[in-house]
Amino acid sequence: MKAQLFLFDLDGTLIDSRADLAAATNRMRALHRLPPLSLETVSSYVGDGIRILAVRALEGAPIDPDLAAREISAAYAEHLTDRTTAYPGVDEGLRALHAAGHDLVLVTNKPGPHARRLFDHFGWTPLFAVLLGGGDTAELKPSPLPLQEAMRRTGHAPGNSWMVGDHHTDLEAARRAGVRSIYLENGIGNPGAEKPDLVFPDFAAFAARFLPDS
Repeated sequence: MKAQLFLFDLDGTLIDSRADLAAATNRMRALHRLPPLSLETVSSYVGDGIRILAVRALEGAPIDPDLAAREISAAYAEHLTDRTTAYPGVDEGLRALHAAGHDLVLVTNKPGPHARRLFDHFGWTPLFAVLLGGGDTAELKPSPLPLQEAMRRTGHAPGNSWMVGDHHTDLEAARRAGVRSIYLENGIGNPGAEKPDLVFPDFAAFAARFLPDS
């Protein structure tokens, strides 16, 4: 199989970070004497960057969302890997895809420093050609800009590239960048009105599709 470029989302695609994100969000809320939110509620707020998470988590409270975003980020940085785990099949799948000659890139809305620390924690940094997080490009997904920057850096054309994610922001970014999209059903997001090119139940099923003799 010809080498492909895979652009990966992070939260809900490669890692289950819900517990640590919820804890950081609730620490912010506690600073403002707001009651904690459930794991399910915070999970539904994830996917569009930390400022949007803060806006949603404030639920209309008269608090500066930029301040709230900084508070969430600071709390999260202190407990980044407490309960965060890789989804089943991700570590093996990434290593197999890399060994097969495919190019791997991270395109996440999570702040870049947090994303890079997580990649170091899981030992994935050497497998990836480029790591792009929030703040590394001028716009976040669903803008196509991060995907276009990843293709520019790796020399791949849209027709040879796939965005792999669990949320409609990933799928919209792919469509707008002219990239094919893959939706993983076991994440925390939803496809919304977007129509992915391929759908898989989990990461292992996706990886198997693009490995030799599969």
